[in-house]
Amino acid sequence: MASKPSLLVTRRMPDAVTARASRDYDAELNPDDRIMPQDEWLAKAEGKDGLMICSSEKVTAEAVARLPGSVKIISTFSVGHEHIDIEAVKASGRTVTNTPDVLNEAVADIAMLCLLGAARRAHEGQTLVRQGEWNGWYSTMLLGKDLTGARLGILGMGGIGQAIARRARGFGLAVHYHNRTRLAPELEGDAIYHDSAEGLAAVADFLSVSCPSTDETRGMVDADFIAALPPGAVLVNTARGDIVDDDAVIEALQSGRLRAAGLDVFKGEPALDVRYRSLPNVFLLPHLGSATDNTRDAMGFCCLDNLDAFFAGKACPTAL
Repeated sequence: MASKPSLLVTRRMPDAVTARASRDYDAELNPDDRIMPQDEWLAKAEGKDGLMICSSEKVTAEAVARLPGSVKIISTFSVGHEHIDIEAVKASGRTVTNTPDVLNEAVADIAMLCLLGAARRAHEGQTLVRQGEWNGWYSTMLLGKDLTGARLGILGMGGIGQAIARRARGFGLAVHYHNRTRLAPELEGDAIYHDSAEGLAAVADFLSVSCPSTDETRGMVDADFIAALPPGAVLVNTARGDIVDDDAVIEALQSGRLRAAGLDVFKGEPALDVRYRSLPNVFLLPHLGSATDNTRDAMGFCCLDNLDAFFAGKACPTAL
């Protein structure tokens, strides 16, 4: 019987994913989930046929140049792939894959949680109750922002953006969006397309950042973008932290130019800008977008489906 392909799994995976990887591969695991320095995971890659990584592993051009020749495929446990120099990997003759689509619904749920949490001042309410400072009901206590009849601008209308739009309609929000390309009519539905990010900003009472982090989108939501939003807009980000300019967002939250924000992702996370922690009008989550049992299993299975296909000599389902 032919030997199993050897695989380095750089982070701890859900139990079902670990069981499948251990069954089908000669897998070196990381049960302690310790984030390995680049030199360490590169050393562990020696003799491995494939790598199953996460966004914590930065596959730079320099790292690609140091990869052992045995490594033929890199499968990332994420839909985002800004941590990988895709062109460098491809130029080296290797295959690289990600996990699109399987996390759309879970991330969209968190986007709506962030939107509602920010709009209805959930952090402030939780603080009152948990710290024993709630002294009873009164008519002007923690007044929030209505969703019904408001306009939601979705910056990036891929699978996640479309899932957010489906949920938003149920809350009475009118959906507007900007995307690199306009959606087909059957996908667009009643959503209103804007051919520029600036045009979208002008009508976004709520703004959901749902685009990938690329050279074009990093820092897009800056002071000028925020100034173009309607006064008192609410910002939601469940995409990547580096798409927003922290200085501009924090200044707008402090001044009231932005009424509130709901943030699940941060530049440099987990070392987020500490000023966010002291702002009462920010609803904060620790990058929970895809954090459900079923979704994380599906992400791992997607990685393994790609690896299975590659080592069987077939096309990878989600090759980049």
